[in-house]
Amino acid sequence: MDIMDESQRMEQALLQLAFLIRRHASASGTHQTAVPSLSLMHATHLSEPLESVYKPSICVVAQGAKIATLANETYRYDPSTFLVTSVELPIMGRIVEASPEIPYLSLKLSFDTDVILEIVEKTNRPASVHPEAGRGISVNQTSPALLQAIVRLMQLLDVPEDIPVLAPLVIREVLYRMLKGEQAEHLYQFVISGSHAYNIAQAIRLINRQYERPLTVEHLAKSVNMSISAFHKHFKRVTAMSPLQYQKTVRLQEARRLMLTESMQASDAAFRVGYESPSQFSREYARMYGRPPMLDIQELRGSFKDTKVLV
Repeated sequence: MDIMDESQRMEQALLQLAFLIRRHASASGTHQTAVPSLSLMHATHLSEPLESVYKPSICVVAQGAKIATLANETYRYDPSTFLVTSVELPIMGRIVEASPEIPYLSLKLSFDTDVILEIVEKTNRPASVHPEAGRGISVNQTSPALLQAIVRLMQLLDVPEDIPVLAPLVIREVLYRMLKGEQAEHLYQFVISGSHAYNIAQAIRLINRQYERPLTVEHLAKSVNMSISAFHKHFKRVTAMSPLQYQKTVRLQEARRLMLTESMQASDAAFRVGYESPSQFSREYARMYGRPPMLDIQELRGSFKDTKVLV
């Protein structure tokens, strides 16, 4: 009976969530909401792979399915699961289940890792930190309690005057519900000062704010008080790539965005993101995306001429 009740609660919460997302994001595309950290997505067709840097966030699907790719790893999530990113990661996202009859409906809630730490401290549970840093992305089973908290957050969009007071409280409940599940220990390591995962998260923030500047592994390791060998090992454990590969990926993603959304020429985009040689930029871009820059942008524009770009 309890299993049946839980299944019914899940189904009811997913129906409510799908209804609310569709109401507040009636057109295809990505929609920001009056809750600054909450965005909604509505898609009626499968999407081309598109990337962006995901901040620490939880991504929940009410209908359809999506695949997130980090380096060579893929993570599929749907209404039974949710995706969590614990640090800033360059993710390639692709919607794999969507149709005009049953559109893809999802939300992304970004969060401050300091709030995670506050919740951990108030639960009076000892936060065990693994000696080895773990991956900064994971897929976890969704619970009725988590979905119901997210539904309450979505319902605040109907009462905008309540958002400044109640939204922070409901967001804390969402994060608390998330930490009640299998994700807890994984997230702890990124908020406990001095842990390897915490140090790598600090270095990742530095790269994302200075990606256009020349950065060395030596400088990054020193900035978080780690040896070069330990820094390199744990950075790859968190991001699935080396520090320089990470910076290159962030640079190329930003250049692609500039050319696609701001109609910037390839050479100008290359210089903007820190490349000194347009030819090197073109080689590395084609290696990552399979096509030279301008041809890739033309193909992308053709793919999205009838829809908004979904990120």
